[in-house]
Amino acid sequence: MELLLVLARIGSAAVANVFQKQLANNKLHPLFIVMSSYGLLTLFCLPLLWWLPIASLDSTFWLNIILAAMLDMAGTLFLVMSLSRTDLSVFGPLNAYKVVISMLLAMLLLNEIPNLQGLIGVLIIIGGSFLLMPASSTASGNRIWQLLSDRGVQYRFLSIALFSIGTLPLKNAVVSGGALATTVFWCLFGLPLAVLVYQCFSSHSWRNDTIHFAQQRYALLGLAMLILVMQFTTLLLLSKMLIAYALALFQLSMVLQVFLGARIFREAHFRSRMMACLVMVMGSLLVLYA
Repeated sequence: MELLLVLARIGSAAVANVFQKQLANNKLHPLFIVMSSYGLLTLFCLPLLWWLPIASLDSTFWLNIILAAMLDMAGTLFLVMSLSRTDLSVFGPLNAYKVVISMLLAMLLLNEIPNLQGLIGVLIIIGGSFLLMPASSTASGNRIWQLLSDRGVQYRFLSIALFSIGTLPLKNAVVSGGALATTVFWCLFGLPLAVLVYQCFSSHSWRNDTIHFAQQRYALLGLAMLILVMQFTTLLLLSKMLIAYALALFQLSMVLQVFLGARIFREAHFRSRMMACLVMVMGSLLVLYA
């Protein structure tokens, strides 16, 4: 059963990123993509309120789900902004850093202590990221600086940090209220935050964005469905596994993202980025089976 959940989570996350990048490439602003996604997710989740034992949800659940929704909405925004500027085949492998950050946070806050094998896996993940840079005649230090100074990569690290921090209250919400309630209220609380951010920071015309929404409605609908599957399977797995190990398993989607980047968006440096993926996957598996 867990294997099916993992496969569903990996596939839905990778394909959702493809949808997000395509929508950004088709002139939809990242703020509008995020707001539209949460709006459609809300429509999906409202009927589910009928089956939820809302009265039995305690204050611990509400505090954690509100905090997680805030962090994840901001993380989703930076994620889409990153995809609008960065190759999918670079974006995907960088997700391995979520394992590193989440493990550190889990050690500090949840007392989830990895063993030596897990720590070696983290070091391999960090080392593998340098293979993302294409071979050139420039100095390695300059190539590293080129990667780290890329605005899309910086947005990716911001999204990783926000998602990693958000994983902690998200897991607490799952333990307190269950995966279904956490998924539903994660979507419902995310919408007003997304609308507020769009109203405050978007410089795009609402009229133009709604025209683009009508043109891309099926892609947005597919994106919302994929996010719902991704979030629900994520929460089911987090309820059964340690945070760091669950996120390590999710990193297997990076191989699929590099393949999709080359196949759909014709991105270059396929071999070097696939090699980086394989190294990072090795590190993730060491963490997983530590």
